[in-house]
Amino acid sequence: MASKVELVVEVKSPAEKLWTAMRESTELFPKIFPEQYKSIETMEGDGKSAGTVRLIKYTEGVPMVTFAKEKVEVADDEKKVVSYSVVDGELVSFYKNFRVTVQVTDKGADGAGAVVNWTMDFDKASDEVPEPDVIKETAAKTFHDLDDYLLKN
Repeated sequence: MASKVELVVEVKSPAEKLWTAMRESTELFPKIFPEQYKSIETMEGDGKSAGTVRLIKYTEGVPMVTFAKEKVEVADDEKKVVSYSVVDGELVSFYKNFRVTVQVTDKGADGAGAVVNWTMDFDKASDEVPEPDVIKETAAKTFHDLDDYLLKN
């Protein structure tokens, strides 16, 4: 049965700056989040466009997963929307379908701050699979930590 989890995070960074950082996550995230990411590498494509496949290796401190392979399904810089599906890794054994969509919008007309809308669509592989609360919590922390980083750099 299809399920959906949604998260809305308000940040102080301008939408354009946050979006740019997210689009550069292949290089940026292992540098600024070494406690989470061992590495992120592009396996297919240019690293940003639809069709791109990235291999994400997580540190020992990340619960449930050691790696994930994700395929970019949608990448729209104008609308600041990216959507990807997890196609390999431990999450595939927990969730038959696992797709995340992220959209960044300006919070106000003055460009001060942004709103991140994060949506996860998934199908549990079985009833025993827990709700993906830890994934939602990790996403929220990542957006807040990224905002803190961008405000300092």
